[in-house]
Amino acid sequence: MGDYANLPGVTTWYETEGAGDSLVLLHGGFCTNDTWGALRADLAAEYHVFLPERRAHGHTPDVPGPLSYQDMADDTVAFLETVVGGPAHLVGWSDGGVVALLVAIARPDLVRKVVVIGANFRPSPECFVEPAMLDTMTPDGTDLAFFREMYEAVAPDGAEHWPVVAAKVIDMWRTQPALTTGDLARVQAPVLVMVGDDDMMTLEHTIALYRAVPRSQLAVVPGASHLVPLEKPALVNRLITDHLLQGEVETLLPIRRAPAPEAAGGTAA
Repeated sequence: MGDYANLPGVTTWYETEGAGDSLVLLHGGFCTNDTWGALRADLAAEYHVFLPERRAHGHTPDVPGPLSYQDMADDTVAFLETVVGGPAHLVGWSDGGVVALLVAIARPDLVRKVVVIGANFRPSPECFVEPAMLDTMTPDGTDLAFFREMYEAVAPDGAEHWPVVAAKVIDMWRTQPALTTGDLARVQAPVLVMVGDDDMMTLEHTIALYRAVPRSQLAVVPGASHLVPLEKPALVNRLITDHLLQGEVETLLPIRRAPAPEAAGGTAA
């Protein structure tokens, strides 16, 4: 069972499960908490898991005006402060990954470690393998049927509000997010960047994200798509928990993570 939190931006539905260190799961665009599937129970065996549903998603109502990643990040900050009550690990999938990155940039004091799955830092025309796919998406089309059914089953605004939400999300994808590699360089938390090898985002874009975040690791999951948490939940869960439990990364032949010359042996005469 879930509950509502009266946050400044929107009254937000959330669920909790498990005990231990706080971990917040941030679902993808058009999605609800149900899409976390098996990962939810596995993670709740080790962590106190919080699952908020963002504005215009699931049980959380829409608000007037366009959707923006920044507003959803602000909602998440308020959720961390008032419901979680302090810093937490963030695991974000797709749009949830974008939100996690924005929170990590703005409020490093509230973020311990981050996992982003199939996330992007530029708008769809710059990062989608097939940017034209947005042109074929319509509220009543087959592409969005799965998401429409999830929305209509629980939305407090009623099934008739779906076309409004669908248009808002698609409009957001066309122009947002608009982060730069300089913005990503401000992320202080250790970040695992995860992606399927056949994701919606180009692999080149994902690599650029990985390279821009200072304390990052990269996992390209073979034989997987943008829906990798549903396709390979056991592997995804292991990658997440390994990252959250890991200390400083130490490898036998560091290149990207090699210590600076001063740190390795002092400055040259």
